[in-house]
Amino acid sequence: MTGSRHDVGDDEFGDDDAEEVSGIFSAGHRAPSAVPPLPPLRDVIARHGLSANRALGQNFLFDLNLTGRIARSAAPLDAGSVIEIGPGPGGLTRALLDHGAREVIVIERDRRFQPILAEIAAAYPGRLQIIDGDALKVDVAKLGSAPRRIVANLPYNVATPLLLAWLEAGTAFTSLTLMFQKEVADRLIAKPRTKDYGRLSIATQWRAEVKRLFDVPPRAFTPPPKVTSTVVQLIPRAEPLFPADAEMLEKVAAAAFGQRRKMLRQSLRQVSPRAEEILVAVGIAPTARGEELSVEQFCALAREFKSLRASRPTTAPL
Repeated sequence: MTGSRHDVGDDEFGDDDAEEVSGIFSAGHRAPSAVPPLPPLRDVIARHGLSANRALGQNFLFDLNLTGRIARSAAPLDAGSVIEIGPGPGGLTRALLDHGAREVIVIERDRRFQPILAEIAAAYPGRLQIIDGDALKVDVAKLGSAPRRIVANLPYNVATPLLLAWLEAGTAFTSLTLMFQKEVADRLIAKPRTKDYGRLSIATQWRAEVKRLFDVPPRAFTPPPKVTSTVVQLIPRAEPLFPADAEMLEKVAAAAFGQRRKMLRQSLRQVSPRAEEILVAVGIAPTARGEELSVEQFCALAREFKSLRASRPTTAPL
């Protein structure tokens, strides 16, 4: 990814893509530091005879402008540890190091990329740690030192479970700057009364502030995926947005959105046969549907269901 050549040049983006990648050279962005003499990624991949493994959700991002923009979006990087999941051949890894990351820790389960990552580590002595493993099985919150930032082009097939696990760790992370499929990103930031609003919206917004940064078109990747991607930044909250038991909140949200068009007095009977009584108690119309409720209202329901469960005799129905 270094050298004079861009693996996906600016002129390869059509007019429709221009807005999605605009602002890459906006005022205020510092120029990357001098880059060690590493060859372009396409050359590295060709030399090692590698290709993307679709079973692992791999799509390579070679464009210097885009990887640099992601790295700048996660700044400041000069304190603590930056953790990257699924670096592959290291395009984003190089950008993070080049933009001043003090320490980058990468977790890669595909051992084909170990020699390439080792070359990057040699070019940035003492700044890159490589973990051979599955990110779903690694306690990322214990890696490196605070402030911890996760920056990653996530494999599509494990993006959601990884995110939910990291959010449970709370303020172990200062920020999460992540690339998702656009449809997943839309669900993360969705508001009530929209088609994308659902369980993932509630779980995410309850634990973090979420904002969309920019979209990345399919043609930026090799091989190009069938969907647009979106970079999102999440700032974990010191405390969840409203008090609620996490397990009960998930149970209520799952019931409410299991059949979106059902009224809550019906759908929430999965949680308790007294669902209508509880809805009235918290000031929600029993005829409302899950997509109409705010995160605050879902938390109120979770507290009420939890209270009812705690107070009932062991032989009484919830």
